[in-house]
Amino acid sequence: MYKKACEIIKASSRCIAFTGAGISVESGIPPFRGEGGLWNKYDPSTFDIQFFNNHTKESWAAIKTIFYDLFGKVKPNKAHFVLAEMERMGIIKAIITQNVDNLHYDAGSKIVHEFHGNLKKIVCLKCKRLVRIDDIDLDKTIPLCSKCKGILKPDVIFFGEPIPENPSKYSFEEAKVADCFILIGTTGEVAPANMIPRIAKENKAKIIEINPVKSLYTDSITDVFINEKATIAMTKLLKFIQNSN
Repeated sequence: MYKKACEIIKASSRCIAFTGAGISVESGIPPFRGEGGLWNKYDPSTFDIQFFNNHTKESWAAIKTIFYDLFGKVKPNKAHFVLAEMERMGIIKAIITQNVDNLHYDAGSKIVHEFHGNLKKIVCLKCKRLVRIDDIDLDKTIPLCSKCKGILKPDVIFFGEPIPENPSKYSFEEAKVADCFILIGTTGEVAPANMIPRIAKENKAKIIEINPVKSLYTDSITDVFINEKATIAMTKLLKFIQNSN
């Protein structure tokens, strides 16, 4: 399977990585769904935009606990670093990620379309100014903009919010022109992001899937299924590519 995946990647002219929660699990970030998922412990309605607007204090308390206290010290793992290296080698042209943890950038990747936003960025709901998480006081029950005193919110997509125009546009455009998609750690359950690999397949892209368990893609669009954890699979795949040069 690695040999076949390597052949597909080497023969491609535009190879795109598409990542989900599974790639970050090995960095210590639990998935949202499934066994051990965050939604088994926390009420997902807390992250609905209407709840945030109507119960901002309670929402921010949950946001701080989960996303900044729990996720705050996580580091990229080997799979993130391999993707960054493959970009430097000219193999990976872009990453489309459903994750909001910034780990692709932390690992050194340059072209990352963050479909659901980025927790390291905070947006003012009043003046729309973006600031870094390090520049706000998370001990405040409701962090406010230093310029206009508007309410601050993580620049990520809450339930009930639309996908930002640019990440959506670039992601779906990649699906139409790529000839290889590497799916890593995604279940294929979350819409509309789950349509991106399917559109790529409709446009004749070869699909390589890396997952420790089968996804909704495995038996429908996947050409090569690598049934291993992301860190193990990406390390092996890079070695195959390097040894084939």
